[in-house]
Amino acid sequence: MTQKRLRIALTKGRLQDHTVELFERMGLDCTPIRHPGRRLVHSIPNYPLDAVLAKAPDVITYVEHGVCDLGVVGKDTILEQGRSFYEVLDLGFGRCRFALAVREGSDFYGTYKTRRIATKYPNVTRNFFEEKGMDVSIIKIEGSVELAPILDLADGIVDIVETGATLRENGLVPIEDVAAVSARLIVNTASMKLYKEDILRLIEGCKANLEG
Repeated sequence: MTQKRLRIALTKGRLQDHTVELFERMGLDCTPIRHPGRRLVHSIPNYPLDAVLAKAPDVITYVEHGVCDLGVVGKDTILEQGRSFYEVLDLGFGRCRFALAVREGSDFYGTYKTRRIATKYPNVTRNFFEEKGMDVSIIKIEGSVELAPILDLADGIVDIVETGATLRENGLVPIEDVAAVSARLIVNTASMKLYKEDILRLIEGCKANLEG
């Protein structure tokens, strides 16, 4: 029986690099992805899989609309956009966390005023504080959110934290974790029904070759 030629959307950058390493451990020839040039769609020659290189939010869009059967994207993007697809596997790489951070020495929870929170992730932030029953004012920032407390625009920030070095250099400290983040494998809901055997074969191959 001929395998369906699946299409997977990969988040460009570090997650793409880690995914390629995983696929190569599975025996896939990822030469076209390693040397992409200007091409954005690449066929893996020794496995029925085509890879689409995209930005993280677009990975979710392509999978949700079914133009890609699968995708590799960070949990941060999933939590922020959270639409309709199956999240089937934690790939374990790209680990970091969402954290609430404030200026060092400030008492964030010791006031009844409405706190102002700067973030690139308003939905994640809103959900976090709604679960606490807290009313906050969310300020959407596109660039360096660490600036907001320094400029007295916000009382705190919710952002991705890896080592915490950027926070420390700007006089901020994380006071609470919001959510753990890592790369996830997602699947279009219709594709899972139509090509279940082929998709499960790929998922099992990924599982068997995860590091750690």
